[in-house]
Amino acid sequence: MNKILVNTPEKNKKLIDSFGRTIDYLRISVTDRCNFRCTYCMPENMKFLPKDDLLTFEEMDNLCSLFIARGINKIRLSGGEPLARKGLIDFISNLSRFISYGDLKEITLTTNGSLLNKMSKQLYDSGIRRINVSLDTLMKDKFYQITRRDDLENVIHGIMTAKDNGLKIKINTVVIKNKNFNEINEIIEWAHKNDFDISLIETMPMGLTDQDRIDQYVSLIDVEKEIRKKYLLQETNYKTAGPSSYKTTNKSNNLIGFITPLSNNFCANCNRIRLTSTGKLFMCLGQNDNIDFRSILRSGNITELNSSIDKAMKIKPKAHEFNISKRNQRPAVDRHMSVTGG
Repeated sequence: MNKILVNTPEKNKKLIDSFGRTIDYLRISVTDRCNFRCTYCMPENMKFLPKDDLLTFEEMDNLCSLFIARGINKIRLSGGEPLARKGLIDFISNLSRFISYGDLKEITLTTNGSLLNKMSKQLYDSGIRRINVSLDTLMKDKFYQITRRDDLENVIHGIMTAKDNGLKIKINTVVIKNKNFNEINEIIEWAHKNDFDISLIETMPMGLTDQDRIDQYVSLIDVEKEIRKKYLLQETNYKTAGPSSYKTTNKSNNLIGFITPLSNNFCANCNRIRLTSTGKLFMCLGQNDNIDFRSILRSGNITELNSSIDKAMKIKPKAHEFNISKRNQRPAVDRHMSVTGG
């Protein structure tokens, strides 16, 4: 089936949305399940999707084949916690054939780090070279408060194991009011000391959690002011496939990225689409419009699959509608971040 998908007449018909943006980056949430319960992401008693609803890895591979044939050249795997899904390493190893073909530039992965001790060598051997690790604090008590799990030492050890196994690491830190705001400079210093780049992220209003987002949200404009108390910051032209804008400091050659969905909307240059573990394609993290590719894929209608991709380009919105401005405000979208991945 892979060869059929790749050799369709639409091959090399690039993905360009109605605003002229070229879409070349696919993010896949391979599972919505996670072994952490981060307070800005989900409630403690999270209801996950039924396992029977998930695409098989073979189906995900087939969809990836189709998207790659249409110009996707970067894929990021996320969750939930992607390493928690059995069979992931084989899926990555199979997907890596497109890197050897020259059709795919890279496959990357975002993880909470809890399983890196066991799996970082397997990740490298499967074709992964870069990973993002979510880490919001270096303090044991705060880690428990944020993730509701006592696992900081294991995560730190897993990050170092991944580094020793040759993986390039970027730290992702969600800045949370009254939790880690005053620790940001220490986290940056730790990351740069270990030769890790770091991206700081504003909390996003997705799905109901046990806490009010207005009690969590901090603008990265205020965070940058805090950073400048310790560092001189300099703009760079460095870009990745993601939304970070990067700066360097006077104390390290490593980067600090700023992901600002609320304080400085970055949608004008969006090059991303997102596939959920159940086969729904979301054209925007902060909008609800989606196309269900699972049912089309299982029908075997290749023509309809390609026409659905074309439809997705037409309905991809100009921008998200994230907003955190008042107490008890409903989130911009009801689904949780783990459904579509970060």
